[in-house]
Amino acid sequence: MTTALTPTAPASAGAIAVSGRRRLFGPGAKLLLGGTAVLVLAVVSMFVGVSDVSLSALLSGDERAWDIFWISRVPRTLSIILAGMALSVAGLIMQLMARNKFVEPSTVGTVESASLGILVVTVFLPGASLFLKMSTATVFAVAGTALFLLVLRRIPLRNTLIVPLVGIMLGGVIAAVTTFFAYRFDLLQTLNSWMVGDFSGVLRGRYELLWIVGALTLIGFLAADRFTVAGMGQEFTTNLGLNYNRVMTLGLIIVSLISAVVVVSVGSVPFLGLIVPNLVSLMIGDNVRRAIPWVAVFGAGFVLACDIIGRTIRYPYEIPVGVIVSAIGSALFLYLLLRKRSARA
Repeated sequence: MTTALTPTAPASAGAIAVSGRRRLFGPGAKLLLGGTAVLVLAVVSMFVGVSDVSLSALLSGDERAWDIFWISRVPRTLSIILAGMALSVAGLIMQLMARNKFVEPSTVGTVESASLGILVVTVFLPGASLFLKMSTATVFAVAGTALFLLVLRRIPLRNTLIVPLVGIMLGGVIAAVTTFFAYRFDLLQTLNSWMVGDFSGVLRGRYELLWIVGALTLIGFLAADRFTVAGMGQEFTTNLGLNYNRVMTLGLIIVSLISAVVVVSVGSVPFLGLIVPNLVSLMIGDNVRRAIPWVAVFGAGFVLACDIIGRTIRYPYEIPVGVIVSAIGSALFLYLLLRKRSARA
């Protein structure tokens, strides 16, 4: 009897060791590792730039270096993190609302509608406050996103590629109208500043609105289960006792407000809300509550990395982060589309 039990002892020890390693490198530990990587990128971002802000200058008490650090570098890094987290989570919510993994605010007309709203305020109220611009942009973004969802309901066949195509076409129409009126009122240069994400102009006192999108990201996490259920359809949601229209309205407001605040503050950062949720889905699956923290961390890290690349690739000149994200994002978007198509074949 003793002989029969002896071989199982090493197996049990091995199982305990494997279990211990799984607990050590579990989801929480991996997320903490991801957060640490974002923190490292944030520290690097604070010391990259044309102005001489080095650790030695700060430690020596250089007043000019400390002024640049607190007035420019810290606000810029915080705004990148907040915008990256919020836009990525907004993209995930948009995908659940549209029930399609290839949509995000910049491919369904939300960002273009927000830009149209800012243009309307600029034309009729040139001296309007930032808050008024944000409010108007939010109203236009809600209207544009609601129009996309309404058009989507009219489409009998929801092919994987048809849905983003409809959104891109709708966004193109709105962008054309916006460009026409911008040209008519000699505001094309101003319009371009909203359509290309650029954090170089972020200073203390000009980024604080982005804390709103941080709060909206938290609300999106708390309502993750509701968005998951709503993404399964109106009938399924109603059978579970949830108000489908209320959940969709909440998602609509979160996505539109995030898009409006980011466009008003730093401009458009396209493809971010599309590629980040898809990459996270490939890594950890489609559990939305589990995915949202990863989407937020990955989005912040991705934008930080793109911003650092934009500041160093043509030093001392700077390439807007929206250009870097667009270049990398469009390539990843095509990869995801081709991957989906080959998987279906």
